[in-house]
Amino acid sequence: MKNQIGMVGNGNMGAGMANRLLSMGWPVHVHDIDSAKQKTLEQAGAHGHGSAAAVARAADVVIVCVIDAGQVQQVFDGAEGLLAGLTTGQTVIMCPTIAPAQTESFEKQCLAIGVRMVDAPMSGGPIRAANGTMSLMLAAPAEVLAEQEALLQTLSDKCVVISHRVGDGARVKLVNNLLAGINLVGACEVMVLAEKMGLDKENALSLIERSSGQNWIGSDRLRRVFAGDTTIGSHMRLLAKDTRLAMEAAQEVGFDGWLGGLTAKAFNQACAQGMTDLDDSKMLEFIRLADKA
Repeated sequence: MKNQIGMVGNGNMGAGMANRLLSMGWPVHVHDIDSAKQKTLEQAGAHGHGSAAAVARAADVVIVCVIDAGQVQQVFDGAEGLLAGLTTGQTVIMCPTIAPAQTESFEKQCLAIGVRMVDAPMSGGPIRAANGTMSLMLAAPAEVLAEQEALLQTLSDKCVVISHRVGDGARVKLVNNLLAGINLVGACEVMVLAEKMGLDKENALSLIERSSGQNWIGSDRLRRVFAGDTTIGSHMRLLAKDTRLAMEAAQEVGFDGWLGGLTAKAFNQACAQGMTDLDDSKMLEFIRLADKA
């Protein structure tokens, strides 16, 4: 018999994971402050609840899938918050990209009431979340991971155990996302250069994809821009947050680096220019505009 699974946070990734679980026969309980997002999942077969605490009372395992540490704390706190509904022996799976120290703090709050936590940042976007091909970066005691193996393998065919120390999932996710940001800024920058050189952008990208300059995020974002796809897959503010957190983590260990700080600055400036809630593929437009300034 499959466990009852709670999903607090029903945005792009949370909805993708919830739909994946529903398609595989898992009972899913959902809550989101956006009632429309929650209603969509209810129509797909999920059980809707009016609070995070109610989800915790109905579920065996609760997945938290919100954007940042502030939202996680809001989910945790209050009379109808998650901590109020959890009981000893339950497990929380923490998916947002947040600072390692914040992850460790949330684990302490869980352990104080006898609840285990899996540090499980994700990567791959909502489509891959929905079909079970996203990546999960896992850090938790071995026995906790073993107990949740069936659930984790349902969510992702790319589960990577980073360590058995909660916080290491957050650390490796920041490393990954900093490189994603560097790759995206780099891909957009060279494409603007190719345009200024008079090259056909499609031909230039096709060559890059078959040569040493290829990178997944660059191809994914640029291909969507060239096709006129205006779908928002990942907001600019997310990589702005993640690259900022990565550089803060770098400073904590005394590492300055070269490209990371420039990349974080690029995303921060793009957001400052009104691109916060736009797709991060708009980095191409930002670099075009910066070149003309």
